[in-house]
Amino acid sequence: MAEPDAEFFARLPRSRSAASALLTDDQGRVLLVAPTYKPGWSLPGGVVEADESPWAACRRECAEELGFVPRLTGGLVCVDWQPPHTAPDHRPSTIYVFAGPLAAGDFAAVRLPEDELRDARMVAPGDLGGHLSAARSRRVARALAAAAAGTTAYLEHGHPVGAAD
Repeated sequence: MAEPDAEFFARLPRSRSAASALLTDDQGRVLLVAPTYKPGWSLPGGVVEADESPWAACRRECAEELGFVPRLTGGLVCVDWQPPHTAPDHRPSTIYVFAGPLAAGDFAAVRLPEDELRDARMVAPGDLGGHLSAARSRRVARALAAAAAGTTAYLEHGHPVGAAD
């Protein structure tokens, strides 16, 4: 068997991945966090590290950001490809969203790391647009719909794509 061509692989495009948790309470509200390092709100989660799966990254990021690992029993509900122009480093990224319920007392147990997050709150689905960027709002709305239907949504910059395109 021939050795892999290191130069070929070095020239391949690079992209990033991130994983987020869509955590909802019994009233259907969504847990959002406010990072200290960028404006606005987002779902808990973060970058998938080298040699880490998106699932493991989501669980690790929740443990770091919230102080507990949620039950992600809803599984993967959304994959959203983000184009290069949306990132400061001009690299595309893929965001994986995993869903799960918050049990009674989970929100009260949230412990935010001061150097990473400044706030957390439960937000009704109808109020998400007032907290999230347009692309994030589209992603979360589609992820909520997919979670309710027991499916997985594939998006590009928060917009659905597929057979109808």
